[in-house]
Amino acid sequence: MKRRRYLSVLVCMLPFGTLLAEDELFFAELPVVASVSRLPQRLADAPASVTVIDREMIRASGYRSLNDLFRLVPGFQTFAHSDVGARVNYHGITDDNDFSPRVQVLIDGRSLHSPLFRGGVNWALIPVALEDIERIEVVRGSNSVSYGTNAFLGVVNIVTIDPSLVRGVSVSASRGTQGVNDYSVRGGGKLGETGNFRLSYQQTSDDGLKGNYDWEDSYRNRRFDARFDYAVNLRDSLEFSLGKVEGRFLSGSLDKVTRLSDPCDDPLRNRDESSTWMQARWLRALSETADFSLRYTFSEDRGDNAYRIDPVTCGVVPYPKVNESGDWGRRHEIEATHNFVPMAKTRLVWGASWRHDEMSSQTMMRGRGTEARQVWRAFANGEWKPSTWLTANLGASNEYDTLAGNHLSPRASIAFHLTPENTLRLGYTQAWRTASILAYRGNYVAVDGSETIFSGNSRLPAERLDSWEVAYLGNWRQWRMSLDVRHFRETVRDRLMAVRPAKDAPDSEQSIQDIRIAGYELQWRWQPLESTRLLINHASLRVNSELSGNGWVLVATEDSSFHGLAAIKGGGGFEPEYAVYQRLAEGSAPRRSSSLMWMQKLPAGFDFSVMRYWVDAIKWTRNTDAEKYQRTDARLAYNFKFAGQRGELAYTAQSLEGRHAEQRKSGTKPNGRYVDQRHWITLRLDF
Repeated sequence: MKRRRYLSVLVCMLPFGTLLAEDELFFAELPVVASVSRLPQRLADAPASVTVIDREMIRASGYRSLNDLFRLVPGFQTFAHSDVGARVNYHGITDDNDFSPRVQVLIDGRSLHSPLFRGGVNWALIPVALEDIERIEVVRGSNSVSYGTNAFLGVVNIVTIDPSLVRGVSVSASRGTQGVNDYSVRGGGKLGETGNFRLSYQQTSDDGLKGNYDWEDSYRNRRFDARFDYAVNLRDSLEFSLGKVEGRFLSGSLDKVTRLSDPCDDPLRNRDESSTWMQARWLRALSETADFSLRYTFSEDRGDNAYRIDPVTCGVVPYPKVNESGDWGRRHEIEATHNFVPMAKTRLVWGASWRHDEMSSQTMMRGRGTEARQVWRAFANGEWKPSTWLTANLGASNEYDTLAGNHLSPRASIAFHLTPENTLRLGYTQAWRTASILAYRGNYVAVDGSETIFSGNSRLPAERLDSWEVAYLGNWRQWRMSLDVRHFRETVRDRLMAVRPAKDAPDSEQSIQDIRIAGYELQWRWQPLESTRLLINHASLRVNSELSGNGWVLVATEDSSFHGLAAIKGGGGFEPEYAVYQRLAEGSAPRRSSSLMWMQKLPAGFDFSVMRYWVDAIKWTRNTDAEKYQRTDARLAYNFKFAGQRGELAYTAQSLEGRHAEQRKSGTKPNGRYVDQRHWITLRLDF
């Protein structure tokens, strides 16, 4: 029974139901991960570096928002939600939009990337409460081989808690400064003789960052999700999940002098967003060394920040309604995977998927109606272990997109296990990122009908990434210590940005840059005592950019916004317009960033944790700069039993140093997005 319990837990951990009967995988000295090759592997055997954020770390952080957790992952950048949504990036390459399109984010195998949100992730609509997360596996490095185009720079794989581990009811509430007002309820139990279920509802709200100058802030979010697991027999099991999340926050701007909302130009208003989803998965054990899974996913995202232009106040215009965040996007996806052992010392997983995306927006795609794309994809990953000192991984995927064409992504990795505690890995991967439906089919017309502001580019190429890495992993069990060091060189060709290709032409996405990223990351973990855990992360990188082939064409075009650079190519100068994009690329990731997490169990049921961050300057968009900052967060919790019931009372404090900017500094005007101290108390009761 104990062995079957381990197998059941592992099945729930793995994103696609991978299941093998090799005991060494379940009781390995190193943690087992499945987010790299989609095979369960020891970290020492996996073809990429992985950061694992477990339940204890999530609880000890005290965070209310998922994006905050990525401060604990080397090479990742994030900022707090304000009048723009929070964002999460890896190795920079930020864009002038509110979403994150180059890191794949999965929850139990379902991608959160949306056709409505420009092919990226809306971090305000994360459909799972932090309390329902079992672990997060963060693949630090490109993984398009396993997960497709959005895994361009990395993967965040969120694994939720197995319903069989949730019993009874748990309720919690948080109250604090800056309007923090959260509550949640979760329940779980048996479903017949062989089934289990988990239900969760959560609502979070706060007053956001302190608004001034020309903006204000507030944030409301509520989510419901349910998961049902059922074992049909010893070989077959079914999983079904569904849910909905809704968010509301302020958008628009105020007049800089009067501080009043202008009804004719981007007035202050609510921005409403929602996401509804359903997923079904069938898992079948074919033998002790083989399994098959079939998954279907549906999701629908909606957005609305519309405002109407009053013809009496503002004059008669042909398009009186503006809704840049509207209207809706849908996704259907079917995927099948097969995991087996083709020969001794070899394991293989392969699969295929079909995806249908569609989007409609009366403002951003005026007159286009509903635009759609279909994506067919096939992939395979194999592991070969001819001896105890060598592990080789090979993989490839081919993806055909009706908007972007065909792209092949290969990967090769070889790991030398110098000793049982020390591993050296060499790897190469190639990846592609295709643009959003909006980038190909957009048609944004000014409200007075005088001009087209943004137009789609049907000839848009895909971004290409070539990545080389050398990594070292040390795991010293006798000292309860591990060290992960990764040195990388990444080249991104044909980086896409919205620019004006000609003087009288509308903006459109264009290939403008080739970007080179080089640096190293390290992750050190130590548990000197049963009650003490330490985690130290550091990343150091440099970003350099130059014009792509199409970028040189743009600067040579007489009426392009980049025109003039070609004439001074050898003179060391840059046309001012291009210099803005160059500064954005080269400043899009901090040159150095570090984090420290200390978790300490204290006597009498108390727990204490502290998180410390050091982040260098960063540019998130062309017009935003954030200076370097330091930040300290802390949490003190008391676990108790009362009248036979368990509970926890916790106090969390963020930004103990006080005010600092993470997304935009003020410069000479008081329009910075400043994060101030925030405190709250949380009470949780388990019944």
